[in-house]
Amino acid sequence: MKSRETLLRLKRFQVDEKRRRVSQIEMMIAEFNRMAGDLDREIQNEETRAGISDPAHFAYPTYAKAALGRRDNLRQSADNLQGQLDEAKAELQEAFEDMKKVEILDDRERATERAAEAARDLAMMDSIGLRSRA
Repeated sequence: MKSRETLLRLKRFQVDEKRRRVSQIEMMIAEFNRMAGDLDREIQNEETRAGISDPAHFAYPTYAKAALGRRDNLRQSADNLQGQLDEAKAELQEAFEDMKKVEILDDRERATERAAEAARDLAMMDSIGLRSRA
């Protein structure tokens, strides 16, 4: 019984860990996308101020060029994290299914134990009833 409870607790812990990992990756992706959006606005403002929107132009603002590079890196990082997120979600699903299997097994074993206990109680009551009649 102790090992069953320990196994169930372990499976729940694993599911919680996988959930936290998925949540962290989602937050990182959202943060990278937010930062890329901020850089887009800064680039737009710089281009408007300079009056040049072609990055290949010789007078294109240096800050805007640097911001373009940072923005592209952030988007690439978010794309890479999306692959990790997909893997983490698959791991979470697998851990959840494992936990459910253990929970179902635990429920069955508890039901079997309750049925056996009820049968013992009934047998004891029957024996008490038979003794009282004799």
